[in-house]
Amino acid sequence: MIIQNSKIRILVVKVLVATDKPFAKVAVDGIREVIEGAGFELALLEKYGDKANLLAAVADADAIIIRSDVIDAEVLDAAKQLKIVVRAGAGYDNVDLAAATAHGVCVMNTPGQNSNAVAELALGMMVYAVRNLYNGTSGSELKGKKLGIHAYGNVGRNVARIAKGFGMDIYAYDAYCPAEVMTADGVTPVASAKELYEQCQIVSLHIPATPETKESINYALLKDMPKGAVLVNTARKEVINEAELIQLMEERKDLKYMTDIMPAANSKFLELFPERYFSTPKKMGAQTAEANINAGIAAAHQIVGFIKDGCEKFRVN
Repeated sequence: MIIQNSKIRILVVKVLVATDKPFAKVAVDGIREVIEGAGFELALLEKYGDKANLLAAVADADAIIIRSDVIDAEVLDAAKQLKIVVRAGAGYDNVDLAAATAHGVCVMNTPGQNSNAVAELALGMMVYAVRNLYNGTSGSELKGKKLGIHAYGNVGRNVARIAKGFGMDIYAYDAYCPAEVMTADGVTPVASAKELYEQCQIVSLHIPATPETKESINYALLKDMPKGAVLVNTARKEVINEAELIQLMEERKDLKYMTDIMPAANSKFLELFPERYFSTPKKMGAQTAEANINAGIAAAHQIVGFIKDGCEKFRVN
C-alpha cells in the first residue's frame, strides 16, 4: 500500500488475515504484535462468507495469512500487489501453487505448528473406536495393539510419541523418511504401505492429497487389515476411495472408520455403519487454542522474514 501527500510518499506493507473460520482472539493479538511491531499494517477479514468479499479485500494486500481459505487464480488475479501467502497450518492444497507461481507469489506453510493438536485428536479417535463409540458395550484397549502410521512427518511423529504412552506397538511407512529416523524414535519401519496395512490393526493416515495419493486408500490396500481393524483419517478427504471403503465395510463387519474430514458420502456411512463410523462435523484437528496461536504467529513471523530479509525457508512453490 502507498500513502502519499504533496511532499511524502511512504510504502506501507499491508498484511491481510483472511479467515472465514477466524483465529482465536489471542492468536490475532499475537499476529498483530508481530506485524505491527515490524512496522507493517494489519487488516482482518473474518467470517467473510461470500468470495466477493475476499476478492475486494485482497486488492491492496502485500501479504495474506489464511487457514483453510481457498486462494485460487481468481483471488490471485484480484491481488495485484500480493507477494506472499502463508497458510497457517501444514496442508496447503487450498492454494493454487501453479497460479501463485505464475503471478510471482511466494506460498508458505507453517509445518509442525498444529502437529500435536492433530496427533492428540487421532489418538482420541482411536480410543473412541476401540471403546465402540462409547455405546455402553464392552470394548478393548489400545495397549499392545499394532499401530501403523502412514507418513512419518510432524504429525506422524507426534502420534508415535503419544501412542508410546498407551503401550502400543508402533510401525510406520513413509517413502521419503529414512528408516533410521523411525528406528531412533522406537518405531519399526516397513517397506511398503501394503505391509503396513497387513500388519497393523489400527492405521493413522497422515499423507497429503496429491495426484499420486488421491483415492489411494482403497479396497485393495485395506482388505487385508487384521481383524478388528480401525482406519483413522486426520489427513485429507481426497485420499480415501469412499465407494470402495463402503464396499469393504459392508463385507467386513469388524472394520471401523474414524475421520476428521467429513466424506462426500457421509450420510451413506452414517446410514450403513452407525456403530462403526464417526466423522467430525468440520475439520477439528488444528482446532485448539494452542495450535491457533502457534500457527498464526508463525505465519506472521514468516511474512516479516520474507518481506524484510527475503527468507523463503518454508516456501512450497
